Amino acid sequence: MFSFSKSLTSLFLLLITCVTAFAQQDSLLLDSNTMIIGEIKSMDKGVLIIETNYSDSDFNIEWLEIKKIYTQSVFLTSLVDGSRLIGSLRSNEDNSITITNREGVDEREVLISEIVYLKPLEKGFWSRLDAAIDFGISFTKANNLKQFTLGTNLKYTEDKWSANINANNYFLPKDWYLSPQVSLLSNTEQLLDLRTVVSMGVGKYLVNTNKMYWGVLTGLSYNNENFSSDIAEDRSSFEGILGTELNIFDAKDLSIITRLITYPSFSESGRWRVDWNFDLKYDLPLDFYVRTGITLNYDNQPIAGASDSDYFWNLALGWEW
Repeated sequence: MFSFSKSLTSLFLLLITCVTAFAQQDSLLLDSNTMIIGEIKSMDKGVLIIETNYSDSDFNIEWLEIKKIYTQSVFLTSLVDGSRLIGSLRSNEDNSITITNREGVDEREVLISEIVYLKPLEKGFWSRLDAAIDFGISFTKANNLKQFTLGTNLKYTEDKWSANINANNYFLPKDWYLSPQVSLLSNTEQLLDLRTVVSMGVGKYLVNTNKMYWGVLTGLSYNNENFSSDIAEDRSSFEGILGTELNIFDAKDLSIITRLITYPSFSESGRWRVDWNFDLKYDLPLDFYVRTGITLNYDNQPIAGASDSDYFWNLALGWEW
């Protein structure tokens, strides 16, 4: 009787193990021949995140340390050459990966190093949403003002476009993209009650790898300005857009983003504006991070009594999921 009960218990445990293994449909084989089984959450900036049942926190794995990947999920995949493919992944004996579209009629074989981004697409709204929240302190040029800040960031990814709280990008072939934006600015140094800029840009990533990306942007914008000065009239202008952005993320837990945008005016002779920002972020354990950055706004033709520039510096501690 004891032997039968023991055998039944062993069979039950084996069944549970098999069910769990089946549910965990994603598997990774590393260069060290270590096998990790779980659910792939994403791969971006050279790091793959996988959730497992046997760890309280997700694993962050260097993408180029992965030898083979086994999964039944459908992914949005971005490649070094700018291609964006939607389909399943299958590892081959030569360590390449075959991407098969949803219909199963079109395949493309690529090297692991050619893949720069992965996002599962068959898990509904919440799996496509990334969010972060941080709390910090800021310093502005105007009156040497110091204040505490609370910030959030939301990003949603679809098959061919992504959106966050201040921008939408529609991805085109060969690393081209459309970037419509609406931005709002208010500061006392330039006597601005509110500057509203509505723009449409066309950009291209010139470099897009597992270590960094660098892109350029051009387009058109409409700038409407309301001033706090009684002697200055509100004004509006049509402007061009010339910009560039650099993102370096293969530096251990450190990432750097800098963006420079110039706005030459078409309707105000000789006027041009510059927006520049620099952000440095350091990842901490348990998905926490510390971030610091500076933003500079410059206008070569400010209104009477206003400064031609203003800057904003902040330091924040945050958490992302």
